[in-house]
Amino acid sequence: MINKRLLIKNLLAHNDENSFYDKKLKINISVKEGKAKFLKHICALSNSNPKNNSYIVIGVEDEDNKIIGVDFFDDSKIQNLINAYLTNPPIVQYENIPFPHLPDDKVVGLVTIRPVENLTSLRKNIWKYYGGAVFFRDGSMSMPKVFDIKIEDVNSEIVTAIENHAQNNIQHTLDAVFAFMNKRIDYNPQYIVFKEYFVMCWSGQQKTIKGELYFSRVDIELVNEHVRLFFSTLDEVAISFDKDSFKIIEYVNLGLHGTNKYYKLEETLINFGNNATYNIHTKLLFVPPQFDKKALYHIYNNNNAILEKLKKGIALNSGEKQDLKNLSLTYLICYLNAFPEAIDKLIAAKTLLKAYDSDVYLLYKEAIRILRKIKYS
Repeated sequence: MINKRLLIKNLLAHNDENSFYDKKLKINISVKEGKAKFLKHICALSNSNPKNNSYIVIGVEDEDNKIIGVDFFDDSKIQNLINAYLTNPPIVQYENIPFPHLPDDKVVGLVTIRPVENLTSLRKNIWKYYGGAVFFRDGSMSMPKVFDIKIEDVNSEIVTAIENHAQNNIQHTLDAVFAFMNKRIDYNPQYIVFKEYFVMCWSGQQKTIKGELYFSRVDIELVNEHVRLFFSTLDEVAISFDKDSFKIIEYVNLGLHGTNKYYKLEETLINFGNNATYNIHTKLLFVPPQFDKKALYHIYNNNNAILEKLKKGIALNSGEKQDLKNLSLTYLICYLNAFPEAIDKLIAAKTLLKAYDSDVYLLYKEAIRILRKIKYS
């Protein structure tokens, strides 16, 4: 089994960006330009590697390969995005890889692209790219191609050698277990062995609400591969497992004027097979709560007024400061209640919220994360 941390180190150490490997400081698929560029790179890497995996490493500075990390990205619906925009879409997996020197909330993103051995192209227009466009890798660049299009296998031996050098061993696994147990000592860390092969570590802060057991600050890592499967700082999570599987039900806290409730957001089921394989199934459980339209109009207009004050540098009063903390999630609630422009307002406010306060910006990212899960389902 491939140790993904070793794989990233091997990619960074031995290869400049090329036809099977790309690196990015960050990606942003919440805006059209970022989404279009990401799809272009996926298309190009898939076409340039018809017989082998190709990779994008995210959270690395381009000049000196310094690993600075990115936020945990739990977009289990990324394949839906690929399928929606690409013809002959490759199989794409995004994984969060922890590195010891990074802060707790930072990981390295690893995108693995498995081609389908057919020509991949854009299915429809997006940003400045036209439907039907075909991209290939030209050195470190993803470039459009309109003639002499043919798929060639030139990288299989190189990629196979890199992957072979990243195989796991017992020492790596034990080191990872001890590191997790020591790092999460305040959150009741545990480990479970599935099928005499897979070692999963998990931790969480227990909380009982109305007789039901929930966990917050949940961290789950598949240590064989050094892959962080789940990380939550704000949500409440219910966890159950048996000898074959591990289930996470994620809840989101939404409401108006202090009447918040917990709503089921998504179920993640990790199944472990007898042949040293595992698969992850996600199912959206969310049913948007409905609220009084008159109250929502008031909240929507109030949010807009607060953002105008921030734009003009006008100080907020105490009530507005409290409303600002709720702004991202109340914009989301408005969107879920037939205010389609509310999300455009929220996305446009990103820079203002980030500059204002780190806690306010964290709530913004939480709202965008929930939106992403809902949208690509």
